Amino acid sequence: MLPVETNAAGIAIISLTANPAKPRGGVVVLDSWLIAEMAATFDMVGANRPRGIVLRSASERVFIAGADLAEIDSLDDNALDQYLRAGSEAFARLYRLPCPTVALVHRAALGGGLEVAMHCDAIVGVLPAADEKPWRVGLPECSLGICPGWGGTQMLPARMDPATAMTQTATGHTNAVNALPSGIFDVTAANTDDAMSDAIDWIAAHPRTTPRTQPRAIDAQNASQIRAALATARAQTAASDAANAVFECIEVGIASGWQAALSAERKHLVVLRHTAVAREKLAQFLKPAR
Repeated sequence: MLPVETNAAGIAIISLTANPAKPRGGVVVLDSWLIAEMAATFDMVGANRPRGIVLRSASERVFIAGADLAEIDSLDDNALDQYLRAGSEAFARLYRLPCPTVALVHRAALGGGLEVAMHCDAIVGVLPAADEKPWRVGLPECSLGICPGWGGTQMLPARMDPATAMTQTATGHTNAVNALPSGIFDVTAANTDDAMSDAIDWIAAHPRTTPRTQPRAIDAQNASQIRAALATARAQTAASDAANAVFECIEVGIASGWQAALSAERKHLVVLRHTAVAREKLAQFLKPAR
Protein backbone atom coordinates (compact mmCIF):
# COMPACT_ATOMS: atom_id res chain seq x y z
CA MET A 1 0.00 0.00 0.00
CA LEU A 2 1.03 3.59 -0.58
CA PRO A 3 1.41 5.87 2.46
CA VAL A 4 -1.93 7.35 3.59
CA GLU A 5 -2.61 10.01 6.21
CA THR A 6 -6.11 11.04 7.26
CA ASN A 7 -6.49 14.54 8.70
CA ALA A 8 -8.94 15.73 11.34
CA ALA A 9 -11.46 16.66 8.65
CA GLY A 10 -11.54 13.09 7.33
CA ILE A 11 -9.57 13.84 4.17
CA ALA A 12 -7.22 11.07 3.05
CA ILE A 13 -3.81 12.24 1.81
CA ILE A 14 -2.18 9.62 -0.41
CA SER A 15 1.53 9.87 -1.26
CA LEU A 16 2.86 8.38 -4.49
CA THR A 17 6.23 6.73 -3.94
CA ALA A 18 8.98 5.33 -6.12
CA ASN A 19 9.17 1.59 -6.71
CA PRO A 20 11.49 0.27 -3.95
CA ALA A 21 12.92 -2.27 -6.41
CA LYS A 22 13.70 0.53 -8.88
CA PRO A 23 14.26 3.61 -6.72
CA ARG A 24 15.53 5.83 -9.58
CA GLY A 25 16.84 8.36 -7.10
CA GLY A 26 13.37 8.86 -5.66
CA VAL A 27 11.74 9.74 -8.99
CA VAL A 28 8.15 8.46 -9.19
CA VAL A 29 7.50 6.62 -12.46
CA LEU A 30 4.31 4.89 -13.55
CA ASP A 31 5.33 1.26 -13.72
CA SER A 32 3.35 -1.91 -13.07
CA TRP A 33 4.29 -1.81 -9.38
CA LEU A 34 2.93 1.71 -8.85
CA ILE A 35 -0.24 1.01 -10.85
CA ALA A 36 -0.99 -2.01 -8.67
CA GLU A 37 -0.21 -0.08 -5.49
CA MET A 38 -2.48 2.77 -6.56
CA ALA A 39 -5.37 0.39 -7.28
CA ALA A 40 -5.03 -1.35 -3.91
CA THR A 41 -4.62 1.91 -2.01
CA PHE A 42 -7.60 3.60 -3.66
CA ASP A 43 -9.75 0.56 -2.82
CA MET A 44 -8.61 0.59 0.80
CA VAL A 45 -9.09 4.33 1.20
CA GLY A 46 -12.48 4.24 -0.52
CA ALA A 47 -13.72 1.55 1.85
CA ASN A 48 -13.13 4.00 4.71
CA ARG A 49 -15.40 6.57 3.03
CA PRO A 50 -13.21 9.65 3.36
CA ARG A 51 -14.58 13.17 3.00
CA GLY A 52 -12.11 13.71 0.18
CA ILE A 53 -8.76 12.61 -1.24
CA VAL A 54 -5.58 14.55 -1.93
CA LEU A 55 -3.11 12.75 -4.20
CA ARG A 56 0.45 14.01 -3.87
CA SER A 57 3.96 12.77 -4.63
CA ALA A 58 6.57 11.78 -2.08
CA SER A 59 9.25 12.79 -4.58
CA GLU A 60 10.97 16.15 -4.32
CA ARG A 61 11.85 15.96 -8.02
CA VAL A 62 8.58 15.14 -9.79
CA PHE A 63 4.88 14.58 -9.28
CA ILE A 64 5.09 11.65 -11.72
CA ALA A 65 7.72 11.61 -14.46
CA GLY A 66 5.46 9.58 -16.75
CA ALA A 67 5.12 5.94 -17.72
CA ASP A 68 8.04 3.54 -17.48
CA LEU A 69 9.01 3.51 -21.16
CA ALA A 70 11.62 0.82 -20.63
CA GLU A 71 8.97 -1.46 -19.17
CA ILE A 72 6.54 -0.60 -21.96
CA ASP A 73 9.20 -1.35 -24.57
CA SER A 74 9.85 -4.78 -23.04
CA LEU A 75 6.21 -5.90 -23.33
CA ASP A 76 4.68 -7.76 -26.24
CA ASP A 77 1.52 -6.32 -27.75
CA ASN A 78 -0.92 -8.27 -25.59
CA ALA A 79 1.01 -7.50 -22.40
CA LEU A 80 1.15 -3.79 -23.31
CA ASP A 81 -2.61 -3.76 -23.85
CA GLN A 82 -3.09 -5.37 -20.42
CA TYR A 83 -0.68 -2.88 -18.81
CA LEU A 84 -2.64 0.04 -20.27
CA ARG A 85 -5.96 -1.46 -19.19
CA ALA A 86 -4.62 -1.97 -15.66
CA GLY A 87 -3.61 1.68 -15.51
CA SER A 88 -6.99 2.87 -16.73
CA GLU A 89 -8.79 0.72 -14.17
CA ALA A 90 -6.55 1.94 -11.35
CA PHE A 91 -6.95 5.61 -12.23
CA ALA A 92 -10.72 5.23 -12.79
CA ARG A 93 -11.08 4.55 -9.07
CA LEU A 94 -10.40 8.26 -8.52
CA TYR A 95 -13.54 9.45 -10.27
CA ARG A 96 -15.61 6.45 -9.21
CA LEU A 97 -15.03 7.22 -5.52
CA PRO A 98 -18.02 9.06 -3.95
CA CYS A 99 -15.92 11.98 -2.73
CA PRO A 100 -13.99 14.91 -4.23
CA THR A 101 -10.42 14.21 -5.34
CA VAL A 102 -7.56 16.68 -5.81
CA ALA A 103 -4.11 16.14 -7.30
CA LEU A 104 -1.37 18.27 -5.74
CA VAL A 105 1.21 18.76 -8.49
CA HIS A 106 4.39 20.25 -7.08
CA ARG A 107 6.92 19.26 -9.76
CA ALA A 108 7.02 17.82 -13.28
CA ALA A 109 3.87 16.03 -14.43
CA LEU A 110 4.47 14.45 -17.80
CA GLY A 111 2.56 11.96 -19.93
CA GLY A 112 0.93 9.41 -17.67
CA GLY A 113 1.72 11.62 -14.69
CA LEU A 114 -0.48 14.41 -16.01
CA GLU A 115 -3.11 11.86 -17.03
CA VAL A 116 -3.28 10.61 -13.43
CA ALA A 117 -3.68 14.17 -12.15
CA MET A 118 -6.44 14.89 -14.68
CA HIS A 119 -8.41 11.90 -13.40
CA CYS A 120 -8.93 13.91 -10.21
CA ASP A 121 -11.73 16.46 -9.88
CA ALA A 122 -9.22 19.30 -9.53
CA ILE A 123 -5.50 19.97 -9.83
CA VAL A 124 -3.68 22.30 -7.44
CA GLY A 125 -0.30 23.24 -8.90
CA VAL A 126 2.74 24.68 -7.18
CA LEU A 127 4.61 27.42 -9.04
CA PRO A 128 8.42 27.68 -8.93
CA ALA A 129 10.24 30.22 -6.81
CA ALA A 130 11.97 33.06 -8.65
CA ASP A 131 15.34 31.28 -8.46
CA GLU A 132 14.05 27.86 -9.53
CA LYS A 133 14.14 26.41 -13.03
CA PRO A 134 10.51 25.86 -14.11
CA TRP A 135 9.50 22.24 -14.46
CA ARG A 136 7.47 20.87 -17.37
CA VAL A 137 3.84 19.83 -17.57
CA GLY A 138 2.21 18.19 -20.57
CA LEU A 139 1.81 15.16 -22.80
CA PRO A 140 5.10 14.52 -24.66
CA GLU A 141 4.25 11.09 -26.09
CA CYS A 142 3.92 12.21 -29.72
CA SER A 143 7.44 13.66 -29.63
CA LEU A 144 8.53 10.03 -29.21
CA GLY A 145 6.37 8.78 -32.07
CA ILE A 146 3.71 7.28 -29.80
CA CYS A 147 0.49 8.67 -28.28
CA PRO A 148 -1.18 8.98 -24.85
CA GLY A 149 -2.69 5.77 -23.55
CA TRP A 150 -4.67 6.76 -20.46
CA GLY A 151 -7.17 9.32 -21.71
CA GLY A 152 -4.91 12.31 -22.30
CA THR A 153 -6.37 12.97 -25.75
CA GLN A 154 -9.80 13.30 -24.10
CA MET A 155 -9.02 15.15 -20.86
CA LEU A 156 -6.64 17.93 -21.91
CA PRO A 157 -9.06 19.51 -24.45
CA ALA A 158 -11.71 19.65 -21.70
CA ARG A 159 -9.40 21.59 -19.37
CA MET A 160 -7.98 24.30 -21.64
CA ASP A 161 -8.47 25.86 -25.06
CA PRO A 162 -9.28 22.74 -27.06
CA ALA A 163 -7.44 23.66 -30.26
CA THR A 164 -4.28 24.42 -28.31
CA ALA A 165 -4.66 21.24 -26.27
CA MET A 166 -5.07 19.07 -29.35
CA THR A 167 -2.15 20.73 -31.16
CA GLN A 168 0.13 20.33 -28.16
CA THR A 169 -0.88 16.70 -27.67
CA ALA A 170 -0.39 15.90 -31.36
CA THR A 171 3.11 17.40 -31.36
CA GLY A 172 4.20 16.33 -27.89
CA HIS A 173 4.69 19.92 -26.78
CA THR A 174 4.99 20.47 -23.03
CA ASN A 175 4.79 23.75 -21.12
CA ALA A 176 6.96 25.35 -18.48
CA VAL A 177 4.85 25.41 -15.34
CA ASN A 178 5.11 29.19 -15.07
CA ALA A 179 3.74 29.58 -18.62
CA LEU A 180 0.99 26.98 -18.41
CA PRO A 181 -2.15 27.50 -20.51
CA SER A 182 -5.12 28.57 -18.43
CA GLY A 183 -7.26 25.69 -17.20
CA ILE A 184 -4.77 22.88 -16.64
CA PHE A 185 -4.43 23.86 -13.00
CA ASP A 186 -7.62 24.75 -11.14
CA VAL A 187 -5.66 26.51 -8.38
CA THR A 188 -2.03 27.62 -8.14
CA ALA A 189 0.05 28.05 -5.00
CA ALA A 190 3.47 29.45 -4.13
CA ASN A 191 4.64 26.41 -2.15
CA THR A 192 3.56 22.92 -1.11
CA ASP A 193 2.19 24.01 2.28
CA ASP A 194 -0.10 26.56 0.63
CA ALA A 195 -1.01 23.99 -2.02
CA MET A 196 -2.10 21.46 0.61
CA SER A 197 -4.25 24.11 2.30
CA ASP A 198 -5.73 25.03 -1.07
CA ALA A 199 -6.46 21.38 -1.86
CA ILE A 200 -8.25 20.90 1.46
CA ASP A 201 -10.20 24.13 0.95
CA TRP A 202 -11.18 23.02 -2.57
CA ILE A 203 -12.54 19.75 -1.22
CA ALA A 204 -14.57 21.58 1.43
CA ALA A 205 -16.03 23.89 -1.22
CA HIS A 206 -16.84 21.10 -3.70
CA PRO A 207 -18.47 18.21 -1.84
CA ARG A 208 -19.32 15.12 -3.87
CA THR A 209 -21.10 12.04 -2.58
CA THR A 210 -21.82 10.12 -5.78
CA PRO A 211 -19.44 8.36 -8.16
CA ARG A 212 -18.73 9.84 -11.57
CA THR A 213 -18.74 7.89 -14.83
CA GLN A 214 -15.65 9.62 -16.27
CA PRO A 215 -13.20 12.40 -15.44
CA ARG A 216 -13.46 15.88 -16.93
CA ALA A 217 -13.10 14.96 -20.60
CA ILE A 218 -14.84 15.12 -23.97
CA ASP A 219 -18.55 14.62 -23.37
CA ALA A 220 -21.95 15.60 -24.76
CA GLN A 221 -21.70 19.10 -23.31
CA ASN A 222 -18.40 20.08 -24.93
CA ALA A 223 -18.34 17.79 -27.99
CA SER A 224 -19.54 20.45 -30.45
CA GLN A 225 -16.90 22.94 -29.27
CA ILE A 226 -14.16 20.35 -29.49
CA ARG A 227 -15.35 19.17 -32.91
CA ALA A 228 -15.10 22.75 -34.20
CA ALA A 229 -11.61 23.14 -32.74
CA LEU A 230 -10.42 19.87 -34.26
CA ALA A 231 -10.24 21.34 -37.76
CA THR A 232 -8.06 24.18 -36.46
CA ALA A 233 -5.75 21.76 -34.68
CA ARG A 234 -5.36 19.60 -37.79
CA ALA A 235 -4.52 22.64 -39.90
CA GLN A 236 -1.86 23.75 -37.43
CA THR A 237 -0.16 20.37 -37.08
CA ALA A 238 2.27 18.66 -39.42
CA ALA A 239 1.03 15.23 -40.46
CA SER A 240 2.53 12.23 -38.70
CA ASP A 241 1.35 8.81 -37.60
CA ALA A 242 1.28 9.92 -33.97
CA ALA A 243 -0.60 13.15 -34.69
CA ASN A 244 -3.12 11.30 -36.84
CA ALA A 245 -3.66 8.83 -33.99
CA VAL A 246 -4.40 11.67 -31.55
CA PHE A 247 -6.94 13.25 -33.89
CA GLU A 248 -8.60 9.89 -34.55
CA CYS A 249 -8.91 9.26 -30.80
CA ILE A 250 -10.53 12.67 -30.39
CA GLU A 251 -12.99 11.83 -33.16
CA VAL A 252 -13.82 8.56 -31.40
CA GLY A 253 -14.36 10.42 -28.12
CA ILE A 254 -16.72 12.89 -29.77
CA ALA A 255 -18.70 10.16 -31.51
CA SER A 256 -18.65 7.31 -29.01
CA GLY A 257 -17.51 8.53 -25.60
CA TRP A 258 -14.84 8.00 -22.97
CA GLN A 259 -14.49 4.22 -22.91
CA ALA A 260 -14.36 3.93 -26.68
CA ALA A 261 -11.69 6.62 -26.79
CA LEU A 262 -9.58 4.78 -24.19
CA SER A 263 -9.79 1.66 -26.34
CA ALA A 264 -8.72 3.67 -29.39
CA GLU A 265 -5.74 5.12 -27.54
CA ARG A 266 -4.60 1.66 -26.49
CA LYS A 267 -4.87 0.27 -30.02
CA HIS A 268 -2.96 3.19 -31.52
CA LEU A 269 -0.21 3.08 -28.89
CA VAL A 270 0.34 -0.65 -29.40
CA VAL A 271 0.73 -0.10 -33.15
CA LEU A 272 2.70 3.15 -33.03
CA ARG A 273 5.51 1.85 -30.86
CA HIS A 274 6.48 -0.48 -33.75
CA THR A 275 6.81 2.30 -36.36
CA ALA A 276 10.26 3.31 -37.59
CA VAL A 277 9.89 6.80 -36.10
CA ALA A 278 8.97 5.48 -32.66
CA ARG A 279 11.67 2.81 -32.70
CA GLU A 280 14.35 5.41 -33.45
CA LYS A 281 13.11 7.92 -30.88
CA LEU A 282 12.52 5.36 -28.14
CA ALA A 283 15.97 3.88 -28.71
CA GLN A 284 17.48 7.32 -28.30
CA PHE A 285 15.38 8.06 -25.21
CA LEU A 286 16.22 4.74 -23.57
CA LYS A 287 19.94 4.85 -24.41
CA PRO A 288 21.94 4.50 -21.16
CA ALA A 289 23.56 7.74 -20.03
CA ARG A 290 27.35 7.72 -20.21
